[in-house]
Amino acid sequence: MSGHRVSVRINGRRHEADVEPHRLLSDFLREECGLTGTHVGCEHGVCGACTILLDGAPARACLLFAIQADGAEIETVEGLAADDRLHPLQEAFWEHHALQCGFCTPGFLMTAVALLRERPDPSEAEVREGLSGNLCRCTGYANIVRAVLAAADRLRTTGTGTA
Repeated sequence: MSGHRVSVRINGRRHEADVEPHRLLSDFLREECGLTGTHVGCEHGVCGACTILLDGAPARACLLFAIQADGAEIETVEGLAADDRLHPLQEAFWEHHALQCGFCTPGFLMTAVALLRERPDPSEAEVREGLSGNLCRCTGYANIVRAVLAAADRLRTTGTGTA
């Protein structure tokens, strides 16, 4: 194998591996790093199931090569919970029945994290617009929007910080 060395920080931990030049970031995360929370749906960047945060910005892991992420800071859904406690967004998804089948949930969560970091007090319209690039095959959008608004409220009122 003529691989290229890729070194990234994922959820605060360094990961390094030799990868083929055309290895997708989504495959690198799932197969090389064992982080299977990043789902691969359409493989065309349309559904958003593979959304991760790349240097703080939402990105489709199925549209990037792993070597393009070399040196980057990556956040995946596995990094949301801390100390055996769900992230406020994960709690809100649970409480508002926003999980549906769960396949799209990691992408929605990571998109919502970025949205709430940028807009800690979003309107319903801003949440809908912010999540418009993510598809839910179960069509549970109303509960997803309610969950994001509830998480935003919880993050503001409890002073638990930003998403």
